[in-house]
Amino acid sequence: MTPEEIARQPITDRRSSYVKWVESEGLPLVHGFFIGDVRTVSLGHWERIGGPAARVCLEGAGETDDAYICEIPAGKSLKPQKHFFEELVYIVKGRGATTVWQDGGAKRTFEWQEGSLFSPPFNAWHQHFNGSGSEPARFVGVTSAPIMMNLIHNTDFIFGCDYHFKDRFNSEGDYFNGEGRWLPGLVWETNFVADARSFQLMDRKERGAGGQLAHFELSGNTMCGHIAQFPVGTYKKAHRHGPGAHVLVLSGKGYSLMWREGEPMQRFDWGPGSLVVPPDRWFHQHFNAGSEPARYLALRWGSKKFYGIMGEGSDRPFKSIKLGGDQIEYEDEDPVVRRMFEEALAQAGIESKMAPFYAKK
Repeated sequence: MTPEEIARQPITDRRSSYVKWVESEGLPLVHGFFIGDVRTVSLGHWERIGGPAARVCLEGAGETDDAYICEIPAGKSLKPQKHFFEELVYIVKGRGATTVWQDGGAKRTFEWQEGSLFSPPFNAWHQHFNGSGSEPARFVGVTSAPIMMNLIHNTDFIFGCDYHFKDRFNSEGDYFNGEGRWLPGLVWETNFVADARSFQLMDRKERGAGGQLAHFELSGNTMCGHIAQFPVGTYKKAHRHGPGAHVLVLSGKGYSLMWREGEPMQRFDWGPGSLVVPPDRWFHQHFNAGSEPARYLALRWGSKKFYGIMGEGSDRPFKSIKLGGDQIEYEDEDPVVRRMFEEALAQAGIESKMAPFYAKK
C-alpha cells in the first residue's frame, strides 16, 4: 500500500492503554452508572493479587480514576503489590492487617476492620492479610490507575519502578497509628481512619439541610476523600463537578438523582454498600428517604493540600448557578424534585424536615 492509502485506513482499535491492561488481566469489568451493593458483586480470580476481584469502571469516572472490589479468603493473604498509582482502600467487610515496606526498609503492619479507611503509600510494597479463619474480608479500592496508565502506557514501569518516594513514606514506625491533625477547610490529615462510619463530622451549611462533613488527606496523595452525613427527612442541594468521585453509601436509605443539563433526571435508589459515580459535569442530588441519618464516603480527586488535578480548589460547586457557580439552590430547583421527595417520605411514613431550608433565601 502507498502512504496515501495507509493514511486513509480507518482506526479500528480505539481502546485505551488502561482498558487493554484490564482486558489482559482477565478480570470481570463492571460498567454502568451505579452498583447496588459492592458487598455482593460477583468476583473472578485475579492472578496478579492472588485472590477474587473485579474492576469497576463506572461511566462517571471518565477513565480518570477507577475502583476495584477485592476479597481476601478466610485465613489467607493476597500477594504483595507495588504500583505507580495512588490507591484509597475502604474495608466493607471483615477484619485483618496490612504490611507496608520499601525495598531494604523496615516492615510496618497495622490492623483494620469493617469501616476502616487507609491508603498504601505511593509505589511502596504492601500486602493484605485476612484476620479471620472463617470469614472472607472484602474491600473497595479507588485508584488513579487509568490516568497513569494512559499517560505512561508502559505496565513494566507502572509495576516495576523502584523509586522510593521518601517524602510520602520512609518506614516511619507510627505512620499508620491513626493520629492526625485538622487543617483549614474541615480537612483531617491522617494515614489511617479506624472507622469512617463513626468518625466525628462538623457542620457544613453550604450544601444545605443541616449536613455535616469532614475531608481527608491520606498518605500524601493527590486523591482524597470526604465523609458527608445528612439528617432524616432532608436532602442536599444539586450540584456538579468534574469526573471521578466514587460515592460509597455507609449508612441510611435513600436515592440520588443525576442528569446532564437539559436532559431528564435519572434516579438511583441506594442503601449501605451502594456505589454511585456522577459523570463529568452532570448535576446530582442525594436524598435521605430512610429512618436514620444517611452517611456516605466519597473517594475522589480534589486534594485541598496538593492542587492542580481536576480543577480542585474552585468554589464553583458551592456557588449558585445564578452567580456563575455549579449549585442549584432549593428555591431554584425543578418542582418535581421536591414532589418526588415528599412522595418517597410518605411511602416510608417519615416527616419532612425541609421547611426551614426552603424558607432560606
